[in-house]
Amino acid sequence: MIDAEGFRANVGIVLVNHAGQVFWARRIGQNAWQFPQGGIKQHEQPEQALFRELHEEVGLAPDEVELLGSTSGWLRYLIPRRYLRRDRPPCIGQKQLWYLLRLSANEDRIRLDASGLPEFDAWRWVDYWTPLEHIVNFKREVYRHALEELVSLLPQPAQASASRATRLNGG
Repeated sequence: MIDAEGFRANVGIVLVNHAGQVFWARRIGQNAWQFPQGGIKQHEQPEQALFRELHEEVGLAPDEVELLGSTSGWLRYLIPRRYLRRDRPPCIGQKQLWYLLRLSANEDRIRLDASGLPEFDAWRWVDYWTPLEHIVNFKREVYRHALEELVSLLPQPAQASASRATRLNGG
């Protein structure tokens, strides 16, 4: 769904393990890493899109994660001109609701090929703040805002670990 301003409605997924590390995935055939994310379909609620995208991109079902919370509102970024698609309705960027989930199942349940059309070809657990150092520039501020807002929703041991990493990285 693209709104009147040209932003595509989207959900972003920050999946954490019990140690507070986040799931970081490499886009198929590229050296580009990111959090899972995906568009909200017409007549779909954001939380429905969250669980659909979680299954399509990561292979997890709703009962294999715990929903810890979400950002309080939409976060927006503009797509650089060179990446704009010309074959669809005009879309200048994404507006995203970000969700924080904790993996409650064993990590061997993660499957990047669950949808038959994988978006990722590799994944790993990384420190909570590491994505800010590696995400493409035009998404960096949205990632920063989402992580800063969601960190307080982490369970206490993971929250302490994420705060310690912030101090070590000069944040």
